Amino acid sequence: MLEKVENYIRQWKMLEKGDKVVVGLSGGADSVCLFLILEELRKKIGFEILAVHVNHGIRGEEAKADEEFVKTLCEKKEIPCRSVSVDIPKMAVEYKMSEEEAGRTARREIFEQAAEEWGGTRIALAHHQDDNAETFFLHLARGSGLRGLGGIYPVNGMYIRPLLCVGRKEIEDYLKGREMSYCIDATNMEDAYMRNRIRNHVIPYFKENINEKTVDHMNRSMDQLREIWDYMERQTEGAYQICTDQNGEKICIHADAYHRQERLIRKMILRKALALVAGHEKDLEQVHVEKLEGLFEKQVGKRLDLPYGVCACRTYEGIELKRKKKSPELAEEEKNLDLQQVSGKITYGKWEISYRIFGKEECRCQIPKKTYTKWFDYGIIKQSVAVRTRRAGDFIVIDESGGRQKLKSYFINKKIPAAERAGIPLIAEGSEILWIVGCRQSKAYQVTEQTTKILEITINGGTLNGRESENVNSGRRSKC
Repeated sequence: MLEKVENYIRQWKMLEKGDKVVVGLSGGADSVCLFLILEELRKKIGFEILAVHVNHGIRGEEAKADEEFVKTLCEKKEIPCRSVSVDIPKMAVEYKMSEEEAGRTARREIFEQAAEEWGGTRIALAHHQDDNAETFFLHLARGSGLRGLGGIYPVNGMYIRPLLCVGRKEIEDYLKGREMSYCIDATNMEDAYMRNRIRNHVIPYFKENINEKTVDHMNRSMDQLREIWDYMERQTEGAYQICTDQNGEKICIHADAYHRQERLIRKMILRKALALVAGHEKDLEQVHVEKLEGLFEKQVGKRLDLPYGVCACRTYEGIELKRKKKSPELAEEEKNLDLQQVSGKITYGKWEISYRIFGKEECRCQIPKKTYTKWFDYGIIKQSVAVRTRRAGDFIVIDESGGRQKLKSYFINKKIPAAERAGIPLIAEGSEILWIVGCRQSKAYQVTEQTTKILEITINGGTLNGRESENVNSGRRSKC
């Protein structure tokens, strides 16, 4: 199995010499298998590993036992381990989402934050072929279309899934052969979640009553569907450029050019435009595309409300897509931090910003790893520091060598919806951004061994990307 996974890694170019890999390690069979395989391959290929464990605050003592198991395993293998606790039930209630979705969101944010702080280049997750088959059925039931039926991608940005070439039984046999124990999450056997019901009933039924190789055959078909989808996306990109114009935050789809395209391409153009305006693809289903398509047959002036606050309007030229306007949550003018004082507090819109200046020798604690509390090298600051929203010419330093990135480019690369960018508060010195609040801190102002004085800034309250920021002690991140 080790050789099979190694070949799969090389086939998809998942890992290279010098990579730093964040490994999601829950303690279950899948993640333990992934951890052991990567631990064996790290010297051969030449990459580093950081294990990250997330305690969801759901299973009480069992969850604590899982956490201790992970720490012990990492100590034995001499792999650094980071453990983070999150109150998922509370998060689910607060942000009006299921616990399953809240857990998925929290894990992604924690993994990405760990990668950013550690300099990680890859995030490895333990999805395997049975997970992929479950995803197929889940997407099929939800009507997510061709892309959804392609299942989980082996490589998606910095995320890699080396175990997508093996099934659950192979994983369990591998661990048994190595006499390796693992944690068992009893909630996986419960039918509270749709995925669990598919795992516990649908997949076993197919294996037992139709074909024992159902999962393997489904994964082969999903490989082909992903290839088809990738080809269709390339075709769609060219057609999209012909059929659409973007004016600020609005996208116009021209009816004449649109109707000259093949029907399948037309639907993909609509989905692409809708996703770009919405800033999300999740929960955009075929029914929304069909409603949008039907708008072409309506009279000029007809409107259609779509997910994520997107409004579609029939115009003389075709269809115009835009986000509904929200009342501004931040003040328009900037507010300066009075750094002549050793501490202070100001409000900006619905945000409350606290700051203090202190000598480095006065504090022996480590640099905080909290999303809404940051330390800056006070000695580097030459002008006044202000809290404000974006302006033309804003930039942020993204690496130790002083490499700059325009703020606009940062938002585009992070896929922050255009409609939300004006609502993100910035800590700035002139046009240079010290901190995109909830997102990224400038490399130029970070505390180093040469730092003598520290400026600490904490921000609470308000909303970011439609979600209220939590107390800084919670460790939650925004979706930036």
